[in-house]
Amino acid sequence: MEYLELFLKAIFIDNMVFAFFLGMCSYLAVSKKVSTAVGLGAAVIFVLAITVPLNFLLDKYLLQDGALGNWLGKEYADYDLSFLTFILFIATIATMVQLVEIIVEKFSPALYNSLGIFLPLIAVNCAILGGSLFMQQKEFSTISQAAVYGIGSGIGWFLAILAIAAIREKIRYSNVPAPLRGLGITFILTGLMAIGFMSFGGMLTGGDEEEKKETQAVQVENEKTTKEVAENTNITILK
Repeated sequence: MEYLELFLKAIFIDNMVFAFFLGMCSYLAVSKKVSTAVGLGAAVIFVLAITVPLNFLLDKYLLQDGALGNWLGKEYADYDLSFLTFILFIATIATMVQLVEIIVEKFSPALYNSLGIFLPLIAVNCAILGGSLFMQQKEFSTISQAAVYGIGSGIGWFLAILAIAAIREKIRYSNVPAPLRGLGITFILTGLMAIGFMSFGGMLTGGDEEEKKETQAVQVENEKTTKEVAENTNITILK
């Protein structure tokens, strides 16, 4: 249940595009056709699914304060390599992106040509780096949690670019006002979809709200009991 909740939250609630507006450059540029959006979205899923767990291992065994001391010895416990976080995370991402570029060029030259410069630019896509940085911020305890979060984040970005690409193909034949044609209407649609995705915010928080109410009720009861005990104690002392 924990992994399912993390997975759904990464897709719908903490969506990279609609919640944090990360990866907007590729999102806007490659969403004119569904076919290219699917190809780039699949590449983003693959890169996030691989790089987030790998960067989790780097963070746990190399970058965290005192991480070296856990496996190299106590004499290395004082070394802090956290200043290398961005360099190592981006290096891992760039390696995976290069692998994806080679695979796409080999097996789908048409998709490779249609994606153009935006395929290698996945290496500097802030949604990819954001996945690793959010993973670090959330302080996952296991690599499986990081993998689930990475896959969920990739699917969330994939759904976002697929949805906007499908809409942009349809509105191409619509009578859009001249000042809003192109990126104007795309930004408006993105904002409307972001508002729609905000409705998923209560999907996984209902139980938490009930638990909070129960906790608050218990605290009120405890306070009443404490006051009654104090009053009884004071009366006894006065007598």
